[in-house]
Amino acid sequence: QLQLVESGGGLVQPGGSLRLSCVVSDVAMKYYAIGWFRQAPGMQPEGVSCINPSGTDTGYLDSVKGRFTISRDNAKNTVYLQMNDLKPEDTAEYYCAARGAPYQPVCTDSTIRGRYNFFGQGTQVTVSS
Repeated sequence: QLQLVESGGGLVQPGGSLRLSCVVSDVAMKYYAIGWFRQAPGMQPEGVSCINPSGTDTGYLDSVKGRFTISRDNAKNTVYLQMNDLKPEDTAEYYCAARGAPYQPVCTDSTIRGRYNFFGQGTQVTVSS
């Protein structure tokens, strides 16, 4: 049973940056793909980004390409989401999730959404002037 804890959210002005962190409780994290999702009030969740276990493959939502970068440090059991040039439409609760067996831990633009085994509680990101 993995536990995921997000941090790094907050209030930022349009054009600003934030770095979200997802700390995973177990060294088994290195066998899991990690995804970032977001959900705005009254909206369906959407997959923002994902990264495969080794960090060699990533996927991004079209609207965040070129602005967001996902990375991972398996030695620290942590996945990061660097968010630059933030826009008001990026405002949402962001949460991370882990995908492992029996699901394939692959990550591409088209596989961000899929089945995940474990979810974090989320961190709020608000982009407003």
